[in-house]
Amino acid sequence: MAGITAPGEDALDTALAYSHSAAEVLAVLDSSSDGLDGVTAQERLAVYGANKLPEKKPRPAILRFLAHFNNVLIYILIAAGVLKAILNEWVDCVVIISVAVINATVGFLQEGRAQRALDSIREMLSVTAQVRRDGHWQKVDAQTLVPGDIVRIASGDRIPADMRLLAIANLRVEESALTGESLPAKKDVAKVGADAGLGDRMSMVYSGTIVAAGSGTGVVTATGSSTEIGRIQSLIADVQTIDTPLTRKLARFGRQLSVGILGMAALMLVIGKLLHEFSISELITAAIGFAVAAIPEGLPAVVTITLALGVQQMARRRAITRKLPAVEALGAVNVICSDKTGTLTQNEMTARTVVTAHHRFDVTGTGYRPEGGIDLDGAPIAPGDHPDLAALLTTMAVCNDARLDEADGQWRVVGEPTEGALRTLTQKVGVDDADWPRLGVVPFESANKFMVTLNATPGGDRCLYVKGAPDRLLDRSTTQAGGASAEPLDRVLWESRIDELSDQGLRVLAAARRPAAGADTVDIDDVADGLEFLGVVGIVDPPRPEAITAIATCHTAGIQVTMITGDHAGTARAIAREMGIIKTGDEPRVVTGAELEAMSQTRLRQVADEVDVYARTSPEHKLRIVSALQAQGKVVAMTGDGVNDAPALTRADIGVAMGIKGTEATKEAAGIVLADDNFATIEKAVEEGRRIYDNIRKSVLFMLPTNGAQSLIILVAIMLGFALPLEPVQILWVNMVTSVTLTLALVFEKAEDGLMQRPPRTPDQALVNRADIAMIALVSVLVAGAALTEFFVARAGGVALAVAQTAAVNMLSLGQLAYLLNCRFVTSSSLRPKVFKGNPWVWRMAGAMLVLQLLFTYAPFMNDWFHTAPITIRGWLVAIALAIAVFLVVELAKWVGRRFMPSAMW
Repeated sequence: MAGITAPGEDALDTALAYSHSAAEVLAVLDSSSDGLDGVTAQERLAVYGANKLPEKKPRPAILRFLAHFNNVLIYILIAAGVLKAILNEWVDCVVIISVAVINATVGFLQEGRAQRALDSIREMLSVTAQVRRDGHWQKVDAQTLVPGDIVRIASGDRIPADMRLLAIANLRVEESALTGESLPAKKDVAKVGADAGLGDRMSMVYSGTIVAAGSGTGVVTATGSSTEIGRIQSLIADVQTIDTPLTRKLARFGRQLSVGILGMAALMLVIGKLLHEFSISELITAAIGFAVAAIPEGLPAVVTITLALGVQQMARRRAITRKLPAVEALGAVNVICSDKTGTLTQNEMTARTVVTAHHRFDVTGTGYRPEGGIDLDGAPIAPGDHPDLAALLTTMAVCNDARLDEADGQWRVVGEPTEGALRTLTQKVGVDDADWPRLGVVPFESANKFMVTLNATPGGDRCLYVKGAPDRLLDRSTTQAGGASAEPLDRVLWESRIDELSDQGLRVLAAARRPAAGADTVDIDDVADGLEFLGVVGIVDPPRPEAITAIATCHTAGIQVTMITGDHAGTARAIAREMGIIKTGDEPRVVTGAELEAMSQTRLRQVADEVDVYARTSPEHKLRIVSALQAQGKVVAMTGDGVNDAPALTRADIGVAMGIKGTEATKEAAGIVLADDNFATIEKAVEEGRRIYDNIRKSVLFMLPTNGAQSLIILVAIMLGFALPLEPVQILWVNMVTSVTLTLALVFEKAEDGLMQRPPRTPDQALVNRADIAMIALVSVLVAGAALTEFFVARAGGVALAVAQTAAVNMLSLGQLAYLLNCRFVTSSSLRPKVFKGNPWVWRMAGAMLVLQLLFTYAPFMNDWFHTAPITIRGWLVAIALAIAVFLVVELAKWVGRRFMPSAMW
């Protein structure tokens, strides 16, 4: 039998199992309807391995740690440390190298947190299986399944392995993760052609898909990586490293800064040797001092910590960030392409409207929680007061196989979602089917599009109840339920009402009945004609209220939201309009999958940013949509849950995977995983990304003047030929201790007012603009001048060089503290009480910095390590006065900028 090999051979190839009879497959697998015995199952488990998808092998820890040294600025820092070691200045060498190691350690420790969160989701989704072993049914861990096992599945189960079906009862399976089909696939035990596509293999069910209705048994044909979902996942290339706007800007900034540092250091060496005849040792020390002064050593640590805190914040909001830069990158997104079902909507079908011949009723309450009621003209009513409504609700209750279960306050439907909506509707008003015992049933079939039950009524009669597609029931009806009695069917009236409901995006189901006196069985021919048409129910997957608010916020923030769904265009258009994706009064642009197939990529690029909704699409279409939007210069966030979504998520600037219904392939390809599958979480992530970018930018604007001031001090000393006011290790102290402590206060700054009213920043927008450069230069000159003033005042007083250098370091630290208050409000004045409120970390970090400076100044071991010496109270007072002067001059400069250059302030 070609295409299938038996256990014990090199491999178990199930590519053609669907095209052979169940008996043939059982024979090849050396199994039977009674299943395997325990010993055989254990032997096969040893051969085939556990039934789970292989996890991506992580890089060795040492390589992950070393990767954090891959930064040109860190290279310069390490080179400076090596030169200090060559000069036998081991304390300085250790301090300099320690800075690089601390940066790498911070990044390394943060790296694994997101993956651990993903692992916890994987554990949450693990399943058990009902398997027949040793002649009886038992529940086992799905990871222990092997080819040849007989497994029983029922409505609501997640299918644990690929299986050839042996027996079914009205089995329908949700296979969208593999095929992209939005409706459950009808299953059968008959073999199909060898050329059948994945979605047409009705005799197979596949690992990871979900039973939507019915039940069945099957024989396991493939487990683990040999399953269909495992094979598809193995084809996906390793996810590319995220290259976000921020990482690109920081890399470019690092390269430019490193070239400038090396050029200025070389110039200093030449000037120092030719003009002042410094020794080689002095020149190397000066060059190292300049390089250390110019490098913002704390910037990588600050960026990493800022992103890590953002990741933790997003985790509390139900979003797991797999890569640190991803959450910041969302701040630059200007298009979000989102799934509909479960992301924009609640993924809980809800009956919204009931229509009888003479009334239209509104249903309150959403989802499967049986809370709410039925209103007529805005007033609650009881079904018993309207016989036509009571008859319709009774039919929807008795001709129904779904049930509602409640656990831990959460309601779920077991069975078809549409039947679950009808069950919820009837339970809301207390209609129970217990008094209508079922005597027979004709299950729903795709060919018929309706279901029939024969029931005994409480009065002792018997009746046929029918539920299904309105057109099929209208074809079989001759009358309609009126007030007190039946009346002739008005088909034109019903067709107009059905069209009206469909235009509103509602899925419409109809109900009918017919007396069946004396009947003991039911057949499809029994409902060929003569039915009494009772009415219709309009059902919808209602929008998430929080998603509607989030979409409005996105539009205010200049972000386009595009819906991509497998639903019909009419339904998609109605839901999109209700959610605010299509604004009231606008002419919606809806493109269907068929239109997309006929459209060239060039044409798609021309219209992509004008399309509100893509309907009847497959996951493969997403890749084309992403590419078209990116060709227009858009920064795209794309959501997905199926295996076939992985390429589009990889291609998107930010891939967003669904944590609940998403497959492992999409989670691996995505930058962010939503633990709640909720669109509102994406909007919160965008807001968090913008806040993070703002705070990183504030941190850069705060740190660079410190480096600029220190560089100026060293440069002036070399040019003028006097003793260095700062030692390299003292500069490192300022950069890594005082600067980082104060900069971390900015990490905790709350979002600026109007954050989500600003348009998205452009990808090529510079991290530091011209106005920023002017401010950095001004503050660098002010702080450098203040530090040199402090140094020369101390030297004029006859103190030792170490005392004067210590005073200069303290001046730099206090100058930074003053400038921190300036930076809290970049575009507005800091001369107001609010500058002292709103962020307690400012004062915590200021206190920590002052304590560290006191240790730096007065602790003997610090004096030995950093070549410092105690200073007098006079030195502190001069530094405080100069720091206040720096604060006031910067505020004056900000006022000038607001007055004469308002457009350049942010």
